[in-house]
Amino acid sequence: MDKTAASAAQAVADIRDGASLAVGGFGLCGIPAALICALHDQGAADLRVVSNNCGTDEHGLGILLGAGRIARVTGSYVGENKEFARQYLNGELEVELVPQGTLAERLRAGGHGIPAFYTPAGVGTRLADGGIPLRHHADGGIAVASPAKETRTFDERDFVLEEAITCDYALVRAQAQSVADGSCAMVNGGPDQCGQGPDRPAGLCEADRHDDRPIRSAAPRHRGPRQDFRPAERPLGTRGDRQFGDAAVRRRRTRARGRRHVRRPHGP
Repeated sequence: MDKTAASAAQAVADIRDGASLAVGGFGLCGIPAALICALHDQGAADLRVVSNNCGTDEHGLGILLGAGRIARVTGSYVGENKEFARQYLNGELEVELVPQGTLAERLRAGGHGIPAFYTPAGVGTRLADGGIPLRHHADGGIAVASPAKETRTFDERDFVLEEAITCDYALVRAQAQSVADGSCAMVNGGPDQCGQGPDRPAGLCEADRHDDRPIRSAAPRHRGPRQDFRPAERPLGTRGDRQFGDAAVRRRRTRARGRRHVRRPHGP
């Protein structure tokens, strides 16, 4: 059954204030730019976001962050987003930092009905012992700190208990959509743990579909889970296309190749 939304705006129309979102992509690679821009225009606020990072000041999730729409971020990398750092240090934003592999596994566990799992990552650090600032006071003091986590020993090796992550919605970038069952293939070249992971633990997955050409069937590893999957058309001229469209990427790559192959004259 074709569940394609007519536009990105239609796809995100029912996302409410306070909703939790798992957002795919790594940095600015493979992000659902059109859906993020549409959500900014839609106006939902107080959002709880789970993603690798929060984009930059002007791109990706940084668009929502700069507008004050995000209340909490669970991620693994702060990056170079100055607004992210400012909000976190001033007590405007709650932040949970998670090792990259642990974040991917927490999302996978949430999508497969696994409530928690043990991992050696973080043993003997404040990640396991607790006390990492999640939110600051405006004066710089710690308002909320991370709790201590359960640890156990298996075969003389210590492990930390990590809980699964589930969300109300997932926003991902998709390469194409199956005409058979509506499942989507993730964008080519996108990192699996950041592109495919977020769609699994969500009740409704919004897919920013990159290629309008339907495919007969998505590859098994790309199939969407049993939650509702709603691909969105990606009309030309949206802000997401202008910033991250294939034509722009090709131009940047061509310029980069040209710089690498420029022959400089030898000295006398």
